[in-house]
Amino acid sequence: MKIPLAKLKAVLRYFYTNTDKRLLGKTKLTKLFYFADFSHVKNFGIPITYDTYINLEHGPVPSKILNLLNSVIDDPENAILSDTIQINNKEIGTGNMQIISCLSDFSESDKKYFSKNELMILENVCRKYYQSTAGQLEDISHREAPWLKTRKLDEIPYALAAADSDSLVTADIINLSIN
Repeated sequence: MKIPLAKLKAVLRYFYTNTDKRLLGKTKLTKLFYFADFSHVKNFGIPITYDTYINLEHGPVPSKILNLLNSVIDDPENAILSDTIQINNKEIGTGNMQIISCLSDFSESDKKYFSKNELMILENVCRKYYQSTAGQLEDISHREAPWLKTRKLDEIPYALAAADSDSLVTADIINLSIN
């Protein structure tokens, strides 16, 4: 993952500020990262976070970001994201959901961490999936080439995004841009 910590925290605040907070659980958040990274790859050949995505049962997951989120649950006093987010369990029906809340909203000063194109992609992802549930995002991610062309527990290469019909770049361009 090549994203600076300050930028990662700004992305978290962006998602929190620009999606339905009642639906922003840990699973939805990881899917928003996936859609942001892979949409940016499809349009510009490079991801936003450069995290390593893994094919898990409920869809693609950014591995290092997931570990950082889990550390907020497991050791909130020492987690490096504890100054930015809180994660609380909320009972829903017969199960529970880990709801993400930020300690502050996305601000004008957060914009400095992003290119114009990155902000456009974040805005598009949040607008498109504002009211989507984690389950709906899981279903959508399962219809994309990066998920379909890998097996459970495989690393998902960014270049697989080029196989989706909405990709504007080739796998060769993605590989050249990332490496």
